[in-house]
Amino acid sequence: MLRKLQKTFQRAARVFFDARWFSIALLLSGLCVIRSIGSTPANAQPAMPDVPKEVSADAVRKSIENAAEFITRHQKKEGFWPDRPHYDGGLTPLCLLSLMHAGHGLENPTVKKGMDYLRTVPPTNTYATSLQTMVFCYLDPKKNRDLIVRNARWLESKQVKNGTDAGMWSVPSRSSNDHIDNSMTHFAILGLYEAQRAGVPVSDLVWRQALGYWQRSQNQDGSWGWGPGDAGTGSMTCAGIAAIIIASGQLNTPDAAIEQGQLRCCGNQTSNPALDRALQWLERHFSVRRNPASMFWRSYYLYSLERAGRLTNRRFIGDHDWYREGAAALVAEQLNNGSWSADLDYEHAEDPLVSTCFNLMFLAKARRPVVMAHIQHAPNDDWNPHRSALFNLVTHVETLWKRELTYQVVSIGSASVEDLLQAPVLFINGKDAPLFNTAEKEKLRMYVDRGGFIFAEGCCGGQFDAGFRKLMKEVFPEPDAALRELPPSHPAWLAETPVVPGKGRELFGVDVGCRTAVIYAPQDLTCYWELASTGRDLKLPPGTEKQMQEAQAIGANVLAYATNREVKFKDPSFLAHSEREVTLPERGKLQIAKVQHSGGCDAAPKAVHNLLRIAQDKYGVPASVDTQAILLTSPKLFQYHLLVFSGRTRFRLSDNERKQVRTYLERGGTILADSINSSREFASSFRNEMKLIFPDLVLKPISSKDSIYSREFGGETIKKVQLRKSSNAGVDGKPGTTLQQIEPVLEGLTVGDRYAVIFSPYDISCALDSSSQIGFEGYDHVDAARLGINVLLYSLHK
Repeated sequence: MLRKLQKTFQRAARVFFDARWFSIALLLSGLCVIRSIGSTPANAQPAMPDVPKEVSADAVRKSIENAAEFITRHQKKEGFWPDRPHYDGGLTPLCLLSLMHAGHGLENPTVKKGMDYLRTVPPTNTYATSLQTMVFCYLDPKKNRDLIVRNARWLESKQVKNGTDAGMWSVPSRSSNDHIDNSMTHFAILGLYEAQRAGVPVSDLVWRQALGYWQRSQNQDGSWGWGPGDAGTGSMTCAGIAAIIIASGQLNTPDAAIEQGQLRCCGNQTSNPALDRALQWLERHFSVRRNPASMFWRSYYLYSLERAGRLTNRRFIGDHDWYREGAAALVAEQLNNGSWSADLDYEHAEDPLVSTCFNLMFLAKARRPVVMAHIQHAPNDDWNPHRSALFNLVTHVETLWKRELTYQVVSIGSASVEDLLQAPVLFINGKDAPLFNTAEKEKLRMYVDRGGFIFAEGCCGGQFDAGFRKLMKEVFPEPDAALRELPPSHPAWLAETPVVPGKGRELFGVDVGCRTAVIYAPQDLTCYWELASTGRDLKLPPGTEKQMQEAQAIGANVLAYATNREVKFKDPSFLAHSEREVTLPERGKLQIAKVQHSGGCDAAPKAVHNLLRIAQDKYGVPASVDTQAILLTSPKLFQYHLLVFSGRTRFRLSDNERKQVRTYLERGGTILADSINSSREFASSFRNEMKLIFPDLVLKPISSKDSIYSREFGGETIKKVQLRKSSNAGVDGKPGTTLQQIEPVLEGLTVGDRYAVIFSPYDISCALDSSSQIGFEGYDHVDAARLGINVLLYSLHK
């Protein structure tokens, strides 16, 4: 009876919720004594200021830290957070979940106390049990397995089995089945989903009933409301998107399957009309400043938006970069105490803790590092023939690297190069020949030239192979940039789990500068990644099981090689670094040339360009970013303030070249030299040539206290730098790099009162040219740029 009265009052309030009847609706809504974490629709929308366009990654990090501190301050010494009315034990797991996603583990006293308390709490309430299950799955699921099983069985038992509400969940707390809504159903599905991902099976009947409910309760416009028949809101539509994806994902036949003992790849894909309509509704009503079509529960909407964005792996919803816009708005609105104002409803208008938890999870969870972007390159689904493949691969890599990761889907047509650079790896696959227009090919080239990496795969036995090879010739027309088969010694075969190449298991690569920038597998990998789903007990024939493991290993190896296992948190902005103008002497516009010689001088073609771009953008140095290559015997040598002399193999100069170098240096020119990939061969040759050019002078170590490492000439103060050393005993004995903090190492040859030659025995050029990969030795990219800029600015003043 209570539930019927409640729903009557709520629907009455919704009917009269406009400007004329606002006070009446407020009175009616106040009569609804049982509330839940959800949203109360309303037609009236408050005026909101414009969303800030950008926010820095550092500002987001500080916002996350401040919110976590606010939540921590409210914990009681017993380990719990005091419950609010109608949450019945849900606040403690909600606070713990938000702190965990903010990066706090059991080493944090607040989390440890909270976990110790939470393990003593039995399941009694749908919200609390769902959130508690998510906490147990997130933090040490093996240790918490018995509790996860207990909670999963409890949640399964509380699903409504019959009647019009079949497939929903209720609140069985103070009385049995006294309240049912979509928000509770959303949380129960999220809890069971995490349990199944943790290896605890959930009944197909539960998923089938849940999917059936969400499909039949969807409004005609594609939305969902707080309950069946209610007007749609943003929070509940995002909840419906997540529920449809989760439930259908557990029930649908995969795009790859075992049929009569044989592997079937590239099955007939079927669209999901309910999901398509919901996403279209969300695109039309998208906002980060309010819960669309509701006055309340904006923070819960953002939490639900993150779930929908994460499960669809969408970088954009319509034209909106949902995380960047949401992060900018939240950082701007955060209060000085680390909280956000309560936005729940009138009954909880003075309670900011729940809102802060939801907003913190939006900022922290959606910011997880992006390891790759799946490129949407065709109007049909040919770009995604195995829809769960990348999710399964990234889940596998998460277990290897022991950190949370994600991937995104990005349209090559609408994304900018800066958008693409948010992911260290672009994944391109399909059955048909990939069709890229001229602008899209230029984006791929610019992406690679700025340090990006392309991973491609041909699947389903179509025309992709011929089409992709043609595409690579067009993107990389240089003769030395052709696709070549990678040898067994290449780290792509070895980085995580060694795989022996063989017939039907080949990898091809395109070398660009210091690195392999494209790796292509002509055979089907995604078919096997599709089979590697967690939580679904697929019985595979032994041969197929082995092929699946090899395909997983290749995928993980390529990602490890491409990223060096170093992926950054999602950056919500592309703001430039703070700029500082540098006063230059009257020597005019900066001109730099790259020395041509026989010692592998072309290995880092973008190094000088990138150094000049940093000098121009960050320091205001008037410089042309067009890099000139020059022979040491050229009469034009004396036009340049600075020569960059880099290489990676042995070399010898002619007598004429040595004579010209000496004259150039004695007339005031400067040489910046470095050993690409810290080549000992090049270093030995360079030191020998300097000795032959200046028999009475010696390259000597530059003291760490020298002014070249200071701000004296307009650069940075450099006391410590990060050095990468190649190692055959990296993480868990895998090939990789070790990182060392050292004082900067440069050598100088003094002519008169200045360093005329500055030499780094450790790599600077490759670090400037591109992001580092496994096998790279030298300075970190940031420190290479700092050292290069300091030398450049020094050369202008001396």
